[in-house]
Amino acid sequence: MKNILLGNEAVARGAFEYGVTVASAYPGTPSTEITENIKKYENINTEWSPNEKVALEVGIGASIAGARTIVSMKHVGLNVAADALMSISYPGVNAGLLLAVADDPSQHSSQNEQDTRYYGMAAKVPVLEPSDSQECKDFVGHGLKISETFDTPVILRLNTRISHSQSMVELQEKVPYQLKEYDKNPNKYIVAPAVAKKRRVIAEERLRKLEEFAETTELNTVEYKNRDIGIITSGIAYQYSKEVLPDASYLKLGLSYPLPRKKITEFIKNCKIVYVIEELEPIMEEKIKSWGLSVIGKEVIPIIGELNQEIVRASVLRKTIDGVKSELSKEIPVRPPVLCPGCHHRGVFYVLKKLKLHVSGDIGCYTLAAFAPLSAMDTSICMGASIGMAFGFEKARGKEFSKKTVAVIGDSTFIHSGITALIDVVYNQGNTTVIILDNSTTAMTGHQDHPGTGCTIRGEKSHAVDFVALAKAIGIKRIQTVDAHDITELERIVLEETQAEEPSVIITKRPCVLLKNASLIHEPLSITGCKGCKACMKIGCPAISFSSGKAEIKKDLCVGCELCTRICEFDAIKKEA
Repeated sequence: MKNILLGNEAVARGAFEYGVTVASAYPGTPSTEITENIKKYENINTEWSPNEKVALEVGIGASIAGARTIVSMKHVGLNVAADALMSISYPGVNAGLLLAVADDPSQHSSQNEQDTRYYGMAAKVPVLEPSDSQECKDFVGHGLKISETFDTPVILRLNTRISHSQSMVELQEKVPYQLKEYDKNPNKYIVAPAVAKKRRVIAEERLRKLEEFAETTELNTVEYKNRDIGIITSGIAYQYSKEVLPDASYLKLGLSYPLPRKKITEFIKNCKIVYVIEELEPIMEEKIKSWGLSVIGKEVIPIIGELNQEIVRASVLRKTIDGVKSELSKEIPVRPPVLCPGCHHRGVFYVLKKLKLHVSGDIGCYTLAAFAPLSAMDTSICMGASIGMAFGFEKARGKEFSKKTVAVIGDSTFIHSGITALIDVVYNQGNTTVIILDNSTTAMTGHQDHPGTGCTIRGEKSHAVDFVALAKAIGIKRIQTVDAHDITELERIVLEETQAEEPSVIITKRPCVLLKNASLIHEPLSITGCKGCKACMKIGCPAISFSSGKAEIKKDLCVGCELCTRICEFDAIKKEA
């Protein structure tokens, strides 16, 4: 049977077909749909973990216990899981352990463009790169087999286009797979120096065997046509290249680390000119050139952003990339993201801007509050950083500066990596004020549950983390909870807590308006008697526009949250009679 699947759906299908019984993840675009689709297979024990490090540790434990396991995350999530990855590399695995990591070239929803292949090199573990949905499914099976054959974790490197593009997939029945025996082996899995030193030697031997495997595996294929142009490529770059230069000769690397030196050398010798076309970093190119081989790479292929057919065409034909980009941009209107009508965060940042506070921000929908018209965030660096950075402000500039500073962090992000920083503030006697923006979901990646919502990935009721009790346990004495849209009370609380001579936590509560059970959507509002002061425009609600000197409400967008009624001084915004 065949079906059209997203790359992420195909990875999930591969997990089902090839005997995965444990799946863990933290949601992050563009990887989220992998686990959301895996949960549909009841025989796979699936979870959202508090963060990527925990997800990988669960996966490692499951592998050692004998279960084929897949752990999914986006590229920056692998930074969080890197400690676990580097530490399990030497010991290896028992049952297959696959890390599905989705890169985000062009930073559609990420803070950087890092290339996951570097982690494969650093950890000395193999990296597979599928080029379509069929390979996404098949490579799960290949990856698990390689993992068990070579006693190693395996990285399945995806990216935005592979994860979110659809293509035809041949579906198969589930392959019979039994749990392996639990591998009780302290001389393998206890990474104390005496053991780890021996495993380091084994890891190097494993890498040599993987290099030999790379020469013969069906994952690396050669296709000779016109030998005037040869192209070495992998993943989505193969698709772009094939569309532009269908008659060129190709060495397609499904196993992109380690590289097959003999196969590459032979291919280059058999072609007149060889291009290495890879997205982001020149990893294959630099390795090939280190062998003394001549190829053309990043001198014509851009190192920044996604590739596409036009960029590949212009690069190989040696035209200017800037001209191509400007030509493409004319066809695509800019549509910047905005906070939704009724968003929990809007009132909070309206107040913070009004009070002219320094705001140490974090990663989430609320990061959009950094931009006009709210313009109420100073920094946003990485998941969970806001609290530690706000405390850093205090360390650098003193307690008086901290009275003009707050850290803001979402509920899911606080659980992910904010708790330890809050402990640091208390332990080191800080004054930092932390605002936990509790909208009852992981909103930015598509409304996934987390330990604070009291629901598992399959909607089962579970224990919900109590932020008030947690803050008290850490040592916070000043804790206040407030409706995120009660801006009068919120302003009072923020002023009170920022002036306190001790750390404090403010929890703003209001469910994300897009949650099905939020019950926050009411009849749209209307404006009569507008004075044209534009006060309502300061909150940046997409439902409010300004035309001919008057504010107007777009009824098809308004959710009736009434935040704007608390801002209008002329009582011009009302519910319709």
